[in-house]
Amino acid sequence: MKIKLLQILFVLGLLTLTSYTNRAQTNKFTTADLQKLRWIEGTWRGTGDVDKPFFERYRFEGDSVLAVDGFADETLTKITETTRFELKDGEFGGGNEGSRWIAKIIDDRSVEFIPAVNVRNSFKWERESKDVWKATIMLPANETKPARQRVYRMERIPNK
Repeated sequence: MKIKLLQILFVLGLLTLTSYTNRAQTNKFTTADLQKLRWIEGTWRGTGDVDKPFFERYRFEGDSVLAVDGFADETLTKITETTRFELKDGEFGGGNEGSRWIAKIIDDRSVEFIPAVNVRNSFKWERESKDVWKATIMLPANETKPARQRVYRMERIPNK
């Protein structure tokens, strides 16, 4: 009797876990969800796990596209790269050169992206204040390195 009960509980646990995993992987977002990310609009100076600061601008193009421009230096005169994150069919994602991430969670203070195509890492943008947020890149373990994180502090550049 106990063995049968344990088997039933085990199966129910697996079904619950499967349901939760599938739900987490199939989040559907709307333009209202993207409005929660308006705090990230602006021009930012990034520091942290890098040799020298880097500079990025985050801007919305309409209600469904977030464009991220990378600049060559602090003069902000030359864009070196633009990555577009687009809401399409309820999925919010972006990338470049054949790689793609999709949003798993969007709330008022953060967005978390998981791998979708040709990438292994995930990342999170998390608001700390009006003028500061942090980007955390989660790198999975591989043959030569354990799992690890890289954290970048993003500080708003006023009037840019």
